[in-house]
Amino acid sequence: MLFEEIIGLHHLKKHLTTTADRGRIPHAQLFVGNSGSGTLPLAIAYAQYVLCSNTNGENLNGNDSCNQRFKNLGHPDLHFAFPVAGNQKVKKHPVSSHFLEEWREFIKTNPYGNLYEWYQKLGIENKQGQIGVDEAQDVVKSLSLKSYEGGFKIMIIWMAEKMNISAANKLLKLIEEPPKDTLFILITEDEEQIIQTIRSRCQTLYFPPLPMEEIARFLEEKEACEKAEALKIAHQANGSYTKALQLFKKDSGDEQFETWFITWVRAAFKAKGNKATVLELISWSEEIAGKGRETQKSFLRYCLDFFRQALVLNYKAEKLVYLEPKTAGFKLEKFAPFVHGNNIKDITEALENSIYHIERNGNAKIILTDLSIKLTRFLHKKAA
Repeated sequence: MLFEEIIGLHHLKKHLTTTADRGRIPHAQLFVGNSGSGTLPLAIAYAQYVLCSNTNGENLNGNDSCNQRFKNLGHPDLHFAFPVAGNQKVKKHPVSSHFLEEWREFIKTNPYGNLYEWYQKLGIENKQGQIGVDEAQDVVKSLSLKSYEGGFKIMIIWMAEKMNISAANKLLKLIEEPPKDTLFILITEDEEQIIQTIRSRCQTLYFPPLPMEEIARFLEEKEACEKAEALKIAHQANGSYTKALQLFKKDSGDEQFETWFITWVRAAFKAKGNKATVLELISWSEEIAGKGRETQKSFLRYCLDFFRQALVLNYKAEKLVYLEPKTAGFKLEKFAPFVHGNNIKDITEALENSIYHIERNGNAKIILTDLSIKLTRFLHKKAA
């Protein structure tokens, strides 16, 4: 993968290639960035730069046969670990090596793909994938062997926050004292979910949201998107190329999320002093609870974003508002005054707690019903 094929991140590209050119490569690195910020494609390009002895800041000047292998991610010294779960193909003890064919196809199709899209690829969107102790054992085994070409061995752990405690503890010693010429690249969207003992042993690089202009340019060049449409999509994408592609292909799922959200808040407004409407909220909770846990979490994150956009609009920062609801009869500017400094903290905490409990296999119907009742109270709070 060429660095020029990766959107933006010029300072990070320069930092990584310069440290490689100088032979000052940290043995464990943590790439932290939101979905669509380019963490995975940059990790792959960096791995290619190191393994293929490329120079001058691009993957063109080193070992030609090595660079060719990277086109199909077939280099024997490049290893991956990522969240998996059992599916129709693998019933028991699933590990990344069982899904390498799907993984290579997933990256080739869209290196900016997110976790939910990966679960869809595996047919496990109703499950919660993880990096478990079986995976950790495979990582230890892979890195205990000599490198195929006598140079570095590189292990990219994607969505490292999905490591369970047993896997993290098993890998801790290896990350702390890896074999000679071994490089770990851990990729995460939420570094706080990775145990501190691992984080403290990694050099951390933070990936910013991608510039709107860069996203628009790539949509024009790679997707043949009209300039005006590309700029509009890039604004709505909020720094995520994943989101931009979903909006361009009209498969973001936001239309369904918007319908659920507006039904929810309308019922919450009516529910105060209206027992019949409480039944609507319970019915709504049952509907969402019937979806997969990843869908539930994605929807609740969408709700967080919606409330934050309403708050931004309420405080007259219109230039920062990218959300454009399409539901008839719903206007963001009319909803915005009900989201303010006196309730946004409560709303945010309630949503984040719900995501936390759903991730830990709590009863979704109970969690969402409790959230709905709290929302009824929060939305009727007066601004200070």
